[in-house]
Amino acid sequence: MIDSVRGAARTIVEHRLFQPTVVAVIFVNAVTLGMETSPAIVSAAGGLLHAVDRVALAVFVVDLALKLIAYGRRFWTDPWNVFDFLIVAVALVPASGPFSVLRALRVLRALRLISMVPSMRRVVGGLLAALPGMASIAALLLLILYVAGVLGTNLFGAAAPESFGNLGTTFFTLFQTMTGEGWPDIAQEVMAEVPLAWIFFVVYILISSFMVLNLFIAVVVSAMESQVVAEARAQEEEHAAEEQMANRMILEELKQLRAELAALRLERVDETRQLS
Repeated sequence: MIDSVRGAARTIVEHRLFQPTVVAVIFVNAVTLGMETSPAIVSAAGGLLHAVDRVALAVFVVDLALKLIAYGRRFWTDPWNVFDFLIVAVALVPASGPFSVLRALRVLRALRLISMVPSMRRVVGGLLAALPGMASIAALLLLILYVAGVLGTNLFGAAAPESFGNLGTTFFTLFQTMTGEGWPDIAQEVMAEVPLAWIFFVVYILISSFMVLNLFIAVVVSAMESQVVAEARAQEEEHAAEEQMANRMILEELKQLRAELAALRLERVDETRQLS
C-alpha cells in the first residue's frame, strides 16, 4: 500500500507538466504580492488577491507533501528541498499579533524560482562555490579600506571634516568613492584645501574599484566555469555508464543467441544420428 502511494506521488512529481505548473504559480503569486503593496489595487481587488495568495500557498503545500511522500528521507538530502520547505513553513506561521512582521516575508516565496529553474540553480551554485575565494578578496578589500581610511583621516580630516572627520565617516566616504557615486564632488571639496589630494583618490579608486572588485567577478566566473565542467563530466560519465550497460545487454543477448544456436545444432545432430 505504501509503495503504491509513493509510486503514484512520484509519478505526479516527475510528470513533465508538474514543475512548469509550480513555476507558473510561483510567478503569479510573486506578481500578486507586488500588487498588494498598492493601496489602490488592494481597495479594488483585495479579496481576489487574498484568494490567489491562499490558493498559491495551498499549491506549495501540496507540492512539498507530494515530494515528501515520493522521496521519503531522500527529500531532506537535497538542500533545495530544505530551502523550499523553510520558505513555505514561514508562510504557514500565523501572521498576526507578534508574528505580524512575518506577513512581509511572504515575498520570499518568489525565491522558490531559484530551486525550480535549473539555470538559476547553477548560478547560485556558482556563487556558493566562489565563497571561499571571495572571502579572501573581501579580507584584502577590508585591509585596503582600513589603510586608506587611516590615511584619509590623517591627511584630510582638517580640510574636510564632514567627509574625513573621523574613522567611521572616512570609511563611509571611501565606500561611496569605491562605488563611484559622487566621488568627484568629494574630491573637489578636498582638493580645494589640499591640491595634491587627487593622487590619493586616483590610487585608491584604481586599487579598490578596478582591481579588487574585478577580482570578485573573476572568482565567480571561475567557480561557475568549474561547476559547468563538473556537470559536463558528470553527464559524460552517466552517458558512458549507460553505454556500458547497453553494451553488456547486447553481449548477454549475443551469448543467449549463441547458446540457443548451439542447442539447435545439438538437436539437429541428435536427429541426424537417430535417422541414420
